[in-house]
Amino acid sequence: MGGQVIWTCLKYIPHRLAGATLIAPVVNYWWPGFPANLSKEAYYQQFPQDQWTLRVAHYIPWLTYWWNTQNWFPFSSVIANCTAVFSRQDLELVPSLSSRKGYEAQVRQQGEYESLHRDLMIGFGTWEFDPMDLKNPFPNNEGSVHLWQGDEDGFVPFTLQRYIAQQLPWIHFHELSGTGHMFPLADGMGDAIIKALLIGENSI
Repeated sequence: MGGQVIWTCLKYIPHRLAGATLIAPVVNYWWPGFPANLSKEAYYQQFPQDQWTLRVAHYIPWLTYWWNTQNWFPFSSVIANCTAVFSRQDLELVPSLSSRKGYEAQVRQQGEYESLHRDLMIGFGTWEFDPMDLKNPFPNNEGSVHLWQGDEDGFVPFTLQRYIAQQLPWIHFHELSGTGHMFPLADGMGDAIIKALLIGENSI
């Protein structure tokens, strides 16, 4: 999870940015800018265990670590590595994750709590601002902000991501048809994301 970091940079230090890219960033169902019916519908499309995990992270964050390590109730399908949340394309791309084994330990070197559970608490907690209220950090087109999202993402609701992009017309929104959450691993996607940010080329 890294979307919360980019949104925060766009809010507090936009003058220090030359550009930004958000890749299927986590959406907080409690952001006030969402119409209640839209966020509610997206929320209940999740697996029940994920609904409960996010309720805990939002309303009783101090219980997040316990919730996702206990064995009495189903916890986060993401933390449990449940493949049911994957799209068809995700399942095809999963084998390519094997190349990450060499540095997997570095990703969680601060421990499970800092690497997973704190991310949940920050991403789905109460924010000081609503990303949908952000101003264009590049009013003179001296930089750009891109948001990439697959329309079959089982981790992040496409409908809410599209709504955010509609409220922030200065964001270059890249809708990727037939893709899930793992689309950056697809052939050519990494180059396309970088080119869009650096030279404005959209090759997808």
